[in-house]
Amino acid sequence: MANDKHDGKLEVANKLAALPTEADPRRRSLLKAGFGATFLPVGGSLLLSACSSDDDDDTASPETPGTQPQPQPEPQPQPVNISSFAVAVLPDTQFYSRYATDDENQQFMRKYGSEPFKAQTQWVADHSKTLGIPFLIHLGDVVDQQGKPDQWKVADAAMAILEDAKVPYSILAGNHDVILDRDYVDASSQGSATDAQRNLANEPYLKTFSADRAKNQATFGGRDPSGFHEYHVFEAEGQKFMVLSLSWRISDDALTWANQVIRTNPTLPVILVNHQLLNIDKDGVTPLEVPYGLMLWDKLIRDNDQIFMTLNGHYHGAAHLTKTNAFGNPVEEMVVDYQMAYQGGNGLMRLYEFDLSNNEIRVLSFSPWVPQKPKNTLNTFDQAILTGANEQFTIKMDFAKRFGGFNKEFKAATPSHTALIDQARALILANYTDPVAAEQKPAADAEDYPQVSGTLAHWRFFGGANGQAVPVGEVIADRTGLNPMRRAALNIDGVAGAQLGDVVWSDDHHYLSAAPGSVRFLNTDKNTARMSYFTTDAAAIINGQTAPNGYTVEAFIKIDRDWVASKHAWMNIMTRDGKRGDLAGFSGGDPESPPLLFAVSSLREIQWEVVPDDTGTRGPKANWSGEIIPDKWMHVAVVNDDTTHETILYVEGAPVLRNTSGARGLATLAANMPWIVGAGSWDGARADGFFGSVGEVRIVDHALQPIDWLTARRR
Repeated sequence: MANDKHDGKLEVANKLAALPTEADPRRRSLLKAGFGATFLPVGGSLLLSACSSDDDDDTASPETPGTQPQPQPEPQPQPVNISSFAVAVLPDTQFYSRYATDDENQQFMRKYGSEPFKAQTQWVADHSKTLGIPFLIHLGDVVDQQGKPDQWKVADAAMAILEDAKVPYSILAGNHDVILDRDYVDASSQGSATDAQRNLANEPYLKTFSADRAKNQATFGGRDPSGFHEYHVFEAEGQKFMVLSLSWRISDDALTWANQVIRTNPTLPVILVNHQLLNIDKDGVTPLEVPYGLMLWDKLIRDNDQIFMTLNGHYHGAAHLTKTNAFGNPVEEMVVDYQMAYQGGNGLMRLYEFDLSNNEIRVLSFSPWVPQKPKNTLNTFDQAILTGANEQFTIKMDFAKRFGGFNKEFKAATPSHTALIDQARALILANYTDPVAAEQKPAADAEDYPQVSGTLAHWRFFGGANGQAVPVGEVIADRTGLNPMRRAALNIDGVAGAQLGDVVWSDDHHYLSAAPGSVRFLNTDKNTARMSYFTTDAAAIINGQTAPNGYTVEAFIKIDRDWVASKHAWMNIMTRDGKRGDLAGFSGGDPESPPLLFAVSSLREIQWEVVPDDTGTRGPKANWSGEIIPDKWMHVAVVNDDTTHETILYVEGAPVLRNTSGARGLATLAANMPWIVGAGSWDGARADGFFGSVGEVRIVDHALQPIDWLTARRR
């Protein structure tokens, strides 16, 4: 154990310490869900008052007290009655179902005293009449693990709230809700993994949300022979609409059924609901079409003018695309899925208000759960309403004209209420204000961070000229003085094709890191085993450390903008060598993996997976973040409590949902097994090289509070 101390590179640090003065404006935009949006002003107004003066030299004639002219307030527009209704939409609820179970330590109830899935459906049940909500749409991925009955029980109870309140809804199976989850590639894909190839008697979705249960909905129209796809007809403002909900991987026969349903109801505007249809590009806002969605367009949407709108989940974030069908009319396609946001979505959902008077569809993205959470649990990732451009928007639509080709009688009803979205916003924000972010300051110099006792190792990856290759054998000093790292030799231990320029120095760094630079790992390709990395010496003291009294691991990382799963999935930020299958008492999957994985998954999630330092039978324990945005610096902290041995993963200061408990310490194979930064291993050979930038890594032998993290300033 040691305190951080000077490492001999302060001269370089002082030269490079031109630190930024402003925070990254995207810092709180953890995921694609628009969390970087400006907070709404709530519960107040801007008040202006005139300045007064006691100047005795004022020569103006005094006016009689009480008769001074007063500024007149600007007249406020009065709410106008309209004809409208609102449809509620539940994006993927899979993590709400999973983490409300005993298997996952009842994370919601234990931490917040409530559950987001029930909060969503209860809010709709409570306000369906006052807010004119005739129908709710679920976008699929009802549960996360279809083989876990308790997750279905959570979903069952949440949706039963709507049934008890007589609020009709549609539901469908996403890929997590079916036994065989296989994606669509091209037309040949229709021969496997569709509803036609399933053993229907074994599918848990059909057992929990059966056709008999669906028939109890007042709006229910029917299901296809497989039982996976259904349609409903609801009435609002004197008009009828169809919701056609198609489950994961529809067969050709079911597509024929869907087309027939539309033909049988030739005057109804149709909202098509599917789990997968529209994707989102890397920027988090631009719509991106995918093969399955294009197949649905060709076989169902384009030639059915009644389909004026589509909704889907599956892809993380939100986007909107307008396409033109065969009749020359617009089709509004929208994707929304918050599962990779804070707390598995934080209860976020949507209202779509169809304003028939003003010919527009207004979209509100909000969480009815956030205002229920105890105030002492709230942080800046808790937003009751999202205000990003892809979260709060309006679609212009002349309904009578758009529907005129199949329903010439369509018209608005007599105006009877004010805008429902405005009413919903007022309900959500009543007596609630989003938390204000605490000010976080960039470091004043290279030493402006908390240097804490119990530091096992602290590596700061800077020192050379920007863009210059890091020499093989270059030493990265440990600030404790005990565990230097070195750039490993090229093309050893199974590595192939690595070159000197595959790791370069960079002046780039996280704005809260006191280290004024980083190293950038380039040209990594798992398919060719090309990678470069840093390693401790075999005799380094940290190699034998197991942190039985808890630990904190911190890292500043940035995933390269050109990251692709085919080349970089499961890349390791850091590991310690050895095969975990060789650990005494190991019981679990992938025995060829190392005992510690600090990695990035195929979905760009941060993975912290370790084998605890326990006796007896033991298996790996994993924490997972949501999807991480590439080309953006992130501070990641892993904190293991010394009493409960609960491990919590934080990304940019926010605790993630998928944490673990009962994980005591960090197992090691032997005291000569080194720690590695920039790569992992598989079956004893080097593998899974990192692609991106690493700034600092620190390991401490106890749990640290945020005031002692590397993002804080010295005290």
